[in-house]
Amino acid sequence: MKNVSLITCLLLIVFVFTNCNTDETQTVTTLNNLTLSQEFDVNGAPDPTIWTYDIGDGSDIGLPGWGNNELQYYTDRPENVVIENGMLRITARQESFEGSGYTSARIQTKDKFEQQYGRFEARIQLPWSQGLWPAFWMLGSDSDEVVWPLTGEIDIMENRGQEPTLINGSVHGPGYSAGEAITKSFELENDRFDTGFHIFGIEWGPNYINYYVDDVLYNQITPEDVTGEWVFNKPFYIIMNVAVGGNYPGPPNENSVFPQSMLVDYIRVYQ
Repeated sequence: MKNVSLITCLLLIVFVFTNCNTDETQTVTTLNNLTLSQEFDVNGAPDPTIWTYDIGDGSDIGLPGWGNNELQYYTDRPENVVIENGMLRITARQESFEGSGYTSARIQTKDKFEQQYGRFEARIQLPWSQGLWPAFWMLGSDSDEVVWPLTGEIDIMENRGQEPTLINGSVHGPGYSAGEAITKSFELENDRFDTGFHIFGIEWGPNYINYYVDDVLYNQITPEDVTGEWVFNKPFYIIMNVAVGGNYPGPPNENSVFPQSMLVDYIRVYQ
């Protein structure tokens, strides 16, 4: 009987490992080398040794609407970005400001924290409303020298505010950018991303990017999946923002409610 039980166990192990796919629940890898920890436990502005701001509507860099027909003017005001009660709060507001009808914030770690490969994760509660576009994403550290999308973009999480149960994880590169990005969605069952916190993350190596929501691995992207050059073997930096309008979610409408905030409990990076 012991031999029979052992054989049964071995067969079960073989079955589990040969039948797993990226749509099934997986155990998230435990990585212990913490290289960035933003716990947001000090009230005020984000840590200036880690974060900088994008300011404006993109016109000063030749990208009005930030290249996506977005409607917001990004600021560094506490009304739009602040740490309070142990959370980073990025708030989109409907207000007249510098010629725009909306304000929000976009912060990034460019030239302050950049890393090649590892696990990048954040625990976030998303806003909700038609026309909002919250995102947790990354750009290649050579973005000043190389024109997008050759620099590469990794969207760890982006959401259309009118779709509170659905997020997407994507990559953009030469030959597969904007509407041709390599992407996959993840949908919550019996829950919403705006009513509680969830952990969005990637595990990234030389030839793969694995996408997670909480403990669910829902997508893997490899060089074989992209329709152009693989541009993800270099350091990237982190960006957090809430856009208003744009090609992805469309504009707000009469049912949209402002202000709306994305709450970030923490951001952690491991290597």
